[in-house]
Amino acid sequence: MSERPGFQPAGLDHVVLRVADQAASRKFYEDVLGCTLEFVNEPIKLVQMRFGEALIDLLPAEGPPPPHGRGVDHIALSVRCADLGKVADALRARGVTVDGDVRDRRGAFGVGPSLYIRDLDGYMLELKPR
Repeated sequence: MSERPGFQPAGLDHVVLRVADQAASRKFYEDVLGCTLEFVNEPIKLVQMRFGEALIDLLPAEGPPPPHGRGVDHIALSVRCADLGKVADALRARGVTVDGDVRDRRGAFGVGPSLYIRDLDGYMLELKPR
């Protein structure tokens, strides 16, 4: 088995869901799962709910049910690494689809660098160092 390009898995950072009714979904996650409101980003209409160490982010759905409108937007994986830019270069060298460059984004462990990649089925994964 080949070695990962410069990072160690650390756990789940957050999951982003596209939902039909953001207010109803927020109530569900609070009342049923015990989530608490962590942060609201009004410009992009993002509601972040704290679930233990991880976050569940709720975004308004655009259009029909999955795969085009509702469902999982992306999954953020928490990693340990010294240089996310070098990880991006190593992933590109291995033929992994990298969406954009490293930039700061908010996650379960604060604001910091992150990188979007695609898996073999086109699912978006965010690599986010702790």
